Amino acid sequence: MRSSFVAAFSIIVLVAESLGAGAQPAPPACHGVQQFRMVAELLFGRDIGHRVGVSETAWARFVARELTPRFPDGLTITDAVGQRRDRAGRTVQEPSKHVEIVLPGNRDDEARLDAVAAAYKRQFHQQSVGVILRPACVSF
Repeated sequence: MRSSFVAAFSIIVLVAESLGAGAQPAPPACHGVQQFRMVAELLFGRDIGHRVGVSETAWARFVARELTPRFPDGLTITDAVGQRRDRAGRTVQEPSKHVEIVLPGNRDDEARLDAVAAAYKRQFHQQSVGVILRPACVSF
């Protein structure tokens, strides 16, 4: 009886671990010339105190000083409108920048993303920068 209980408990633990927060999705099956890579999306709000505080010139300087040196192989920047709920519960929209980067696969990729987000928050007095990581099959 004890061995059946131990076996059942072991299976439950294995299933729970595979479904837990640390579980990573399996990489997609890439075809042809495509290669597996992680893709990062960064979401930068441009308002400071209910007005556009990050001008196009300030943004361009930020890209040149913070993004390009950390990700010199390339990235894509798109103008966007972000929407969120403020602390008072109101829906707020603001002009934003959406940056997409196919990460090179270096050990310090995530540290570089963290450094970019920290620099933006510090320089432009922002509460947060959205960072999304997702697996993808890519080719260029």
